[in-house]
Amino acid sequence: MLSFRLDRPARQPEGPPDRVLQKTLDGLSTEALATAARHSVQRAATPPAELARRMRTATCPACGFHVAVPFLDGGQQPLATLAWPESAEDARALRRLPLDFVSCVECGHVYNDAFEYRNVPYSTKPNLMFNRGFFWSDHLREVRRQILEHLPEAPVVVEIGYGDGSFLTALAAQRPAGRYVGFDPHGAKGSGHASVELHQALFEPARHLAELGPDLIVTRHVLEHLTNPLGFVQQISFAAACTRTRPVVYIEVPCIDRAIESGRIVDFYYEHNSHFTTRSFTRMLARCSASSFSVEHGYDGEVVYGFLRMGGSPEQVTQAGVASAFHAGAQQSRILIKTQLAELLAGGRRVAVWGGTGKSAAFIHRYGLDAERFPVVVDSDRDKVGTCVPGTGQEIRFRDHLLDDPVDVVIIPPQWRARDIAEEMRRAGIRVETVLIEHDGALIDYLRDPHPYPRPA
Repeated sequence: MLSFRLDRPARQPEGPPDRVLQKTLDGLSTEALATAARHSVQRAATPPAELARRMRTATCPACGFHVAVPFLDGGQQPLATLAWPESAEDARALRRLPLDFVSCVECGHVYNDAFEYRNVPYSTKPNLMFNRGFFWSDHLREVRRQILEHLPEAPVVVEIGYGDGSFLTALAAQRPAGRYVGFDPHGAKGSGHASVELHQALFEPARHLAELGPDLIVTRHVLEHLTNPLGFVQQISFAAACTRTRPVVYIEVPCIDRAIESGRIVDFYYEHNSHFTTRSFTRMLARCSASSFSVEHGYDGEVVYGFLRMGGSPEQVTQAGVASAFHAGAQQSRILIKTQLAELLAGGRRVAVWGGTGKSAAFIHRYGLDAERFPVVVDSDRDKVGTCVPGTGQEIRFRDHLLDDPVDVVIIPPQWRARDIAEEMRRAGIRVETVLIEHDGALIDYLRDPHPYPRPA
């Protein structure tokens, strides 16, 4: 059983974190990787230039890297575990689905690039895991023993994807003073244990972390079915940071190290769209803002599992606060600027917008400058003259239109160009009472009001 631990708070290793993590990862499964490399050479050595030609853009579900290479062309096959045909005729008539497995060149994660979650009927035919094999039961007992080491005497334990509920119920039997809560839209309806609550619903990190304050979150053999397992764990991490909870998270998935070493093909079918190597599993955990985590193998190396202590990232909470403030401010500014525009028209002011594409078109759409009330749109670019503002239809005229048909107010949506446009207006002899730009949620006088943009001399 291979295991390692990376506890960031206890001791800071020498060197930048990325380099330290790389050293840790490079040390993982060295023998396994070497064996896999030997087998690969024996089967077919691919020149590096050919590997470059084979690369494709695809986002790794485990580490987020965007380059992959073909791993297995499995052709078209029916669902392997969830179809449950009741007759030979039904079995032969099953829809075939593409198996286009690729491998991330960064972490080695293997995933079906053609997978679509909607093709997997979990709602009608749940994927309940068989938990009663003799040696598999030994593995489960060992996992429960390790989990109990992380728990207080009266813990709150959450299991995401509880299936038949047997694992959660077994934990409750060993530590009965606790509260055990399961979430699985397609799981069993009841457990028969007084301390176990099973909810046929999705786990919502923001809501349930705040409501339950769990000591431990368990998710076993779930992530390999998800299209974005990294995002799933990162949501739990971010919610923990926001709710100021620090649960331990136990994650277990199948491990394909041996499948790669031995050329084993049968692991790769449609329902299991995401396949973890030790390296890709570790990469995923390292990207989840955990204060510490450990990784081990079980069941003769066929599964890889890890414990994370969710510490969350205060920087993420701060960044989210910045985005939330911008979101709220943008909603308020939309109301205010629409009001300001209506007041300009009510005051009899003639208004022109400078620019009919890009930022100017975005401004026109956001604040509802329709062609009936705001017909005058001009531009410095003669190539745009005679075309129309996308969506609203105002004809874009050349700037000199304002010499023949003057206005009182010019609005310049691209603030960064305001100085150039103001100078262009001066040189062309275009005079207006007011030049407006958008700043700090309102329309302001570009020449008179305070703002950070440069003005003409």
